[in-house]
Amino acid sequence: MSTVGTSGFFALGRRLDAVRRGALNFLQAALRDERGNIAILSALALPVLFGALGLGFETANWRQTAQLAQHAADSAAVAAATNGGDSYAAEAKAVAAQYGFQDGVNGVTVTVSNGATCPSGDVDCYHVTITKPVPLILAPIVGYRGDIVLSSGAAGKALSANAGSVLSEAPRTYCLLALVSSGARQGVRSNGAPDADLSGCNVMSNADAVCNGGDLSAVHGDAHGSSSGCGATQNSNLAAVADPYISLAANVPSDPCHAYPQEPTKKWDPPLPVSNKLSGPLYLTGTTFFCGDVQLAGDVSVSTASPGAVIVIENGQLDTNGHTLQTLYGAGLTVIFSGTGGHCATSYVHAPTGGGVLDFAAPTSGTWSGVALYQDPKLTEGVDVSAAGNSPTWNITGLVYLPHASVTFSGAVNKASNGLSCFAFVADNFTINGTASILSQGQCAQAGLNMPTGMVPSRGKLVS
Repeated sequence: MSTVGTSGFFALGRRLDAVRRGALNFLQAALRDERGNIAILSALALPVLFGALGLGFETANWRQTAQLAQHAADSAAVAAATNGGDSYAAEAKAVAAQYGFQDGVNGVTVTVSNGATCPSGDVDCYHVTITKPVPLILAPIVGYRGDIVLSSGAAGKALSANAGSVLSEAPRTYCLLALVSSGARQGVRSNGAPDADLSGCNVMSNADAVCNGGDLSAVHGDAHGSSSGCGATQNSNLAAVADPYISLAANVPSDPCHAYPQEPTKKWDPPLPVSNKLSGPLYLTGTTFFCGDVQLAGDVSVSTASPGAVIVIENGQLDTNGHTLQTLYGAGLTVIFSGTGGHCATSYVHAPTGGGVLDFAAPTSGTWSGVALYQDPKLTEGVDVSAAGNSPTWNITGLVYLPHASVTFSGAVNKASNGLSCFAFVADNFTINGTASILSQGQCAQAGLNMPTGMVPSRGKLVS
């Protein structure tokens, strides 16, 4: 709680009470004494009584002034912490002046400091002290001489108020999160992308974020390093956001495959097995494994048991091959790319490819709730995506998680035809080109996705 300096209030109050009691007792005795001159006695007692009442009004005015000073100190401390910049002291004093306590005027002092010790023991609190001298008018009648001498030489009373505040934090969700575990200098970058549209989204880079030629139409462009040009509001030097989905890797099933057939690239390469080619209606329950590349041989419509199904592709790509992979109404699908990882997997592609359409929604509950595409974090090779949203087209409801991928984001991501409006994209780093867009947001809670979230400075809160 904030504190008001009220030294002398209680002692003076006891003196005033004594004076009032004495005056009243005197009047009562006079009224009972029929032998005295009531008029004369009353005339003698009334000034004392009126003086005591006047003193009561004076001390009440002190209390009112002290309370106003406390409100000013509280508001000034909150303003200083919320500002958090080099001008924090000026802002705090400006707020105090709005309450009538202008530093250096009429003896008022407003002292603002940063780095004060908080009640918690931390040393990042902002502290404000306001003092104001008031003259003594009637208090000397009862022997109170104040605690200061005014510039005029008269006795006075120093009223003071103190308040401490600290900058609080609030959660902020992100549609686009660059983890930058690779050590890349820039997690988010764009050059000449005036048509990129991440309306309603916030963007976060665990390194720098640099956007030239357009601000992506994002709401906030946040960065652990420097944020320049990304988002309507750009915030630098924020705390890095820890990978919120790495723990899901514990739920990736172990690899049951002994071989990983790949799509033929040369004339004499063996063909892809029929088991790795999909077409038509597909009903899935639990987890389905594919060893090596998976290719759509026609449009695929997926229905699933509740709450959804999982496809695990081991050391292979998902090639839409000009076709559409679509979940039907009520179905939920998670596609996981996994495999051996490390340098043994340099010849494998662990990503979606092809010129078709990914039109599917993630499960809304269960282990993989809200997760549409998931690259196993142990994969570090063959993970990059060069045309996200373009080839194939992405109509995806849920999360796309590519933690070690360098992603070129060029196309528009819309919601799944049979899904809700929710999309989040997590990768190592992003290059945003052309018409990169995330269309239709706002239903991630219903879609079962806990969005990537960071803690950002919010506003000051009183702590003392």
